[in-house]
Amino acid sequence: MTPEVSDLLKKALALPPEARAALAGSLLESLDDDPPDPGVEAAWADEIKRRIEELDSGKVKPIPWEEARRQISALLNGR
Repeated sequence: MTPEVSDLLKKALALPPEARAALAGSLLESLDDDPPDPGVEAAWADEIKRRIEELDSGKVKPIPWEEARRQISALLNGR
């Protein structure tokens, strides 16, 4: 990391959380200059629709975030 980049990072980290989030989003968006692939966008729309239908029908039951986090942690820690 160059000194200039380190200085920018230090200044960015001093920003309030909302400003850091906005800055991070803008930086990430700048990396994706290509227009989205219509096929990929359509596939994601279909997937979102399918998942919503599963939730609405009761086929899939949501779990609280704390439980999901516990399960993910257990998987990552090999328990």
